Amino acid sequence: MMSAPSVPQIAILDVLLFSTGIAGAGELFRDDFRGFPPRVLSEPVRGLTNAIEEYHHLPHRGVPLHPWANAILHDDAWAGGDEDGVPFLEMHIENPLPQLMNPTLVVGDPEWSNYTVEASVRPLSRREMAGLVFRYRHNRHYCLFSLSDGTRARLRVRLPIESAYREADWRDLGEVAFQYQTTRSYVLRVENDGPRIRAFIDGKLVLEASDGELLKGKAGITANLPTRFTGFLVTAADAEELAISRRIAERETELSRLRGANPQPKLWKRFRTPGFGAFRNVRFGDLNGDGKPDMLVAQNTRRVRTNDFAQISCLTAVTLDGEVLWQIGRPDPYNDITAHDVPFQIQDIDGDGKYEVVMVKDFKLQVLEGATGKRIQETWMPAMPETRRIRPYEREVGDSLAFFNFSGKSGRREILVKDRYENFWVYDNDLQLRWSGTGQLGHFPYPFDMDGDGKDEMVIGYSLWSSSGKLLWSHDAALKDHADGIFMGNISGDPSKPPRVYACGSDEGFLMFDKDGKLLKQVRIGHAQTPSIGKYRPDLPGLQIMNINFWKNPGIITLFDWDGNIVEQGEPIHSGSPVLPVNWRGDGHEFAMLSANVTKGGMIDGHLRRVVLLPDDGHPDTTFAVMNITGDPRDEIVVWNTEEVWIYTQDRAFEGNQIYAPERNPEYNESNYRTTVSLPRWVANTPSEWSTVLEEAWGKGLR
Repeated sequence: MMSAPSVPQIAILDVLLFSTGIAGAGELFRDDFRGFPPRVLSEPVRGLTNAIEEYHHLPHRGVPLHPWANAILHDDAWAGGDEDGVPFLEMHIENPLPQLMNPTLVVGDPEWSNYTVEASVRPLSRREMAGLVFRYRHNRHYCLFSLSDGTRARLRVRLPIESAYREADWRDLGEVAFQYQTTRSYVLRVENDGPRIRAFIDGKLVLEASDGELLKGKAGITANLPTRFTGFLVTAADAEELAISRRIAERETELSRLRGANPQPKLWKRFRTPGFGAFRNVRFGDLNGDGKPDMLVAQNTRRVRTNDFAQISCLTAVTLDGEVLWQIGRPDPYNDITAHDVPFQIQDIDGDGKYEVVMVKDFKLQVLEGATGKRIQETWMPAMPETRRIRPYEREVGDSLAFFNFSGKSGRREILVKDRYENFWVYDNDLQLRWSGTGQLGHFPYPFDMDGDGKDEMVIGYSLWSSSGKLLWSHDAALKDHADGIFMGNISGDPSKPPRVYACGSDEGFLMFDKDGKLLKQVRIGHAQTPSIGKYRPDLPGLQIMNINFWKNPGIITLFDWDGNIVEQGEPIHSGSPVLPVNWRGDGHEFAMLSANVTKGGMIDGHLRRVVLLPDDGHPDTTFAVMNITGDPRDEIVVWNTEEVWIYTQDRAFEGNQIYAPERNPEYNESNYRTTVSLPRWVANTPSEWSTVLEEAWGKGLR
């Protein structure tokens, strides 16, 4: 059994290692944590669920952490403080089982290699673990040196793919018996030299290993029960520090080259939304019939539970010139935030060439005149099923709303309304209930005419339904977590191949089924949250699926090819994002938008490189949308917060005979959880072709 130095010796070590915050020669990073205030560093916004950052950008959750980053930002696990005049950083929560994540703060650069990392660590509980993270690639793939269970020290590698549902996979590199106490600190140190790893406690070597799976990456601190850290230091030999700097400079030079080759964002239009603005709770459509998109903004009140029974409180229609067309309800800035779906859309429901607003409000399914907001039609929502676990109301309030063509008539005009997450109802465009269903529905359905009969089949949850309401196949009972994003279609690039169903199934990971429901592939990449599909990699056949994780593993992006194989994975941000495809160049190579933030956001390519950044001009960056609004078929970027909207376009004209004009999900089926799909299409680079694309998007073409 190892012996430990006395408390005075540890205090001396603390002073020697962490007395200054100024980095010296060979130091990559040093922090004594005195820059953090003595309180919890992050707090949920206005008491909302932490889901707000699934698809919004927030600068921070209470206290700016830079240069540190909270790898599990939704857990609010970190607090500052002082003990006997020494600042500490404390992981202050209990991380419950199953531990699919570990509260972690990281710092540094992915190019850090061959470094030594050390920190003074004082576990406040002898259950579970506390220690150092190193060679950090993302929050599901890193090395860990920890004090564990009060009795041992361990070296481990967290593996990015799980083999079983909600069971984190680790590979052990070694462990040694070590009794530790909660009344004192221990200086943990790890030396990295190529594959060689050497781990020390209070200056004594306790473990050695050789492992080449991860040879570089960030460093940090982690714990699963309350733990105090009173210093942090990362050093490297002078020659290695120079090599790291050289690799970073080469990377930044290449990024500058890539960014310079792309069109730059240029402000096209801006307007204010005073008092009636909202976060990502808007719809776009031609409300006033002028052939241009307008913006419909919904504020909502949170009732009963945080997300399950929210209801629209105010609806405002505004043109992209900032002219308010109409408003119903009373605006209140407190109701600006959403962390869920809201049942309202814009669609020409009666086929008369004019758009209506269809929504659920005050327990009624309602149709409003798009130009005026005048109520045209309404019907009471159905009764809440007795099987609902929480049943606060007699009638349903609705969670989301989508349009289908189940009749075979022109356009998608049947209305599907669902709750969260068990029941759905299908109405015709006269608001007559036609059929209904139950299942593990997830968030939002997807329409697809699988058999070419002019009628949509419906993918919802892990099930396929016919146009007449027959359940064709289902995996709802077999899969334990709901589907966050789903899609059905052929994205292989070979038109002779049959369609497939793709699902990002929360903790079930990424799933792929054939058209008859056979499970072809499942990859447990963590909480697979928000997918999009586009031509992100011109060097690969077909289209690619981009997924971003959120709960327990936020910010990890995985790019799959059409056949479900991983081609890229990384962690460019530590939050969620809609990762919307952007036809920015017009040459068939699409990017994905992370956020409008000038440092953490921008557009990434299929190698997860930030290749387009928005200018640092004071624009809002809470949320964004991507759509073709003006000029050629390339996309514009709409960014907004609760007070104003800015719209960006390209700073240069497109040159070439053919321009990429992908077909996208219709705007009448918008959702915070839909899989945004960008299917290939090319048109002549002429104004007449541009007009056709715009008419399809905002006129009569996609009804």
